[in-house]
Amino acid sequence: MISAPTKQILRAQLRSFPANGHTAYLPNVRKIVLEFCQKLPSSTNTRTFISNDLERLAWQKPHVEFVVKQRNGHEPIARGFYVNGRDKVIPLQEFEVNGVERKVQLLLDSSGAKIKPLKKGRIVESTAEAARGIWSGLHVDTPFKI
Repeated sequence: MISAPTKQILRAQLRSFPANGHTAYLPNVRKIVLEFCQKLPSSTNTRTFISNDLERLAWQKPHVEFVVKQRNGHEPIARGFYVNGRDKVIPLQEFEVNGVERKVQLLLDSSGAKIKPLKKGRIVESTAEAARGIWSGLHVDTPFKI
């Protein structure tokens, strides 16, 4: 009796694709690029952040690629690249060292999605009309007690 040849299963075919769920979280940012000038005084705080604090931040976020780029004659910027293909750029020339760190953290926490403005300046959208004003327990005849 002749048996049919078996199909070989490669290891790459057994791999599952990561996805966000209750057991795993994939961050949206994949790369942060810090660009600065070696000579401009507006890059002083960015250079200080890079030399003192960037290594600590890179150890805390091993999933993010950190790139430091020297661009002479240009103002310092932080650029975040995201898994959805978008990027965000934040200028860093007016910030202190902790401000630079806050802006880099803002890029790390961001989703990379486009910012959508609210429609017609309305803050809350609802299908039903609501009562006018804000209710407060202090504006009634008998005060509200918890």
